[in-house]
Amino acid sequence: MTFADAAGRLAGMAGAVLGWSPDAFWRATPAELGAVVRAMSGEAGAGGGEPPDAGLIARMREAFPDG
Repeated sequence: MTFADAAGRLAGMAGAVLGWSPDAFWRATPAELGAVVRAMSGEAGAGGGEPPDAGLIARMREAFPDG
């Protein structure tokens, strides 16, 4: 498999699973992509565990509004 083939496959998976646009995928660093995948898999040390509570979600929405 060539780099282009592997990158295209990974970009497609990021779009399907993470909802990332191609632009978001290509702007992400390998470390960022890895962190998201680890967090989604619940891998140890990835910040997994309990889901965020309503207060944390509200603070995140305030800090990072859509639009």
